[in-house]
Amino acid sequence: MSDTIYDRGLDACAANFAQLTPLDFLARTAAIHPDRLALVHGPVRRTWAQVHDRAVRLASALAARGVGRGDTVAVVAPNIPELYEAHFGVPMLGAVLNAINTRLDAEAVRFILRHGEAKALLVDSEFAPLAAEALQGCDIGLVVDILDPAVPHGDPIGALDYEALLAEGDPAYDWQPPRDEWDAIALNYTSGTTGNPKGVVYHHRGAALNAISQLQDWGMPAHSVYLWTLPMFHCNGWCFPWAMAANAGVSVCLRAVRAEPIFDLIADEGVTHFCGAPIVLNMLAQNAHLKRFDHPVKVMTAGASPPAAVIQAMEDMGVEVTHVYGLTEVYGPSVVCVWKPEWNDLPPDRRARLKARQGVRNAALAGLMVADPDTLAPVPHDGQTIGEIFMRGNNVMRGYLKNPEATAQAFRGGWFATGDLGVMHPDGYVEIKDRSKDIIISGGENISSVEIEDVLYRHPSVNEAAVVARPDAKWGETPCAFVDLRPGRQASEAEIIAFCRDHMAHFKAPKTVVFGPLPKTSTGKIQKFVLRDQARSLSG
Repeated sequence: MSDTIYDRGLDACAANFAQLTPLDFLARTAAIHPDRLALVHGPVRRTWAQVHDRAVRLASALAARGVGRGDTVAVVAPNIPELYEAHFGVPMLGAVLNAINTRLDAEAVRFILRHGEAKALLVDSEFAPLAAEALQGCDIGLVVDILDPAVPHGDPIGALDYEALLAEGDPAYDWQPPRDEWDAIALNYTSGTTGNPKGVVYHHRGAALNAISQLQDWGMPAHSVYLWTLPMFHCNGWCFPWAMAANAGVSVCLRAVRAEPIFDLIADEGVTHFCGAPIVLNMLAQNAHLKRFDHPVKVMTAGASPPAAVIQAMEDMGVEVTHVYGLTEVYGPSVVCVWKPEWNDLPPDRRARLKARQGVRNAALAGLMVADPDTLAPVPHDGQTIGEIFMRGNNVMRGYLKNPEATAQAFRGGWFATGDLGVMHPDGYVEIKDRSKDIIISGGENISSVEIEDVLYRHPSVNEAAVVARPDAKWGETPCAFVDLRPGRQASEAEIIAFCRDHMAHFKAPKTVVFGPLPKTSTGKIQKFVLRDQARSLSG
């Protein structure tokens, strides 16, 4: 390709090019709005200047203790200010934040700590017993206790507590933006389609662009008040820690998702926006009598497709629903059901059905298609032909940590293969028709059926087992186990479920067990599509 007049003497330099990073959002907002409220956690009220100061101190203190560029800093904590601050303080020194799912069992947490090579671990006191068990056999140089006044404190497991660590930090620490916007900013683990989780690596560019896209696609006004019903350990809270810094808004923290405190905080703190899986919406709809706010509120939901009836119930309550879709590999939501004004006059049930679709690509995503998984040929836009959903763009992960084979399998022909099956409607909106065969989304959590099957096969009475998703009005989906027992052996449904709960995180255990021979192909492969039909019939 030959040069043009625009390719000569117009090079990038420090004056006209900077690496994209969401860290700039905090620096800018703290400089412009230092006294505006940034974080609320019970009686705790922190301004943007204070959040910036604490994040810088965290970066400084970790650096002084030997944490540097490319080191992993893990955090086991609910939605509290310390985890929010870590979204800035950790990458300020070039390190990588690994926010770990607090619902995992010790074995899974141990795997993540080892696989991610965590150099430091910050632990909320509520989860100290979990972390202490997970740390057995791990070599982590620095363990720090987060002592949240909102919960009782047991015996510390770390060398010092979080506030003592911040006291070691220098508020004048000269943190630097990333050398390259492709540098890793966060590590998130997803079950994928195998028992062991895969480490998804995010970069600064993707985090910045997806955060801004969240504000744009939701039409989020400056200084919005955001309630943390979505865990920050889920895809870094769908990039909302960084988005709220760009928004100069208020983050209202919430340790546990329950209807009464959600309704109370919406009313008392003037919450305007929150996110959550369909199970959260269903919980609120069933407790609508607790509602005592009158101002407009918006909710963004993703996970197993929300039933149209749940969407309708929320909107009847005065909460506007935006349906989004994504995966850990694409920074959380990267597809949004953009609402069109001409749909406003449609009947309520029709509007709800339209909102139940996944939608179109967000501003950061460069491409979205439904295509044949083998040829990558796009399917007709007829709302009927099923294909695999593919994505490409700046908000697609760098890849899976230390897993080049899985990375290569996920990236095919210049696209990220989601493993989800869907259709493309004539108006260009994607709708999922079936999740990838080995993933169950229950209450917004990804559960690997392979992992459950591995546990089932450990039971002495189990000959063969297969797990599929069973539709559930409350959870969206729940694991349904089909079990063939060994000749002469006995086991009850309660016994099988208890066995699974003893060997894995409780939320992953099957909720239903069906006994009998498993359908197979002529080559002996279990026919899961038959089992899915049976599981759906159980819910009929």
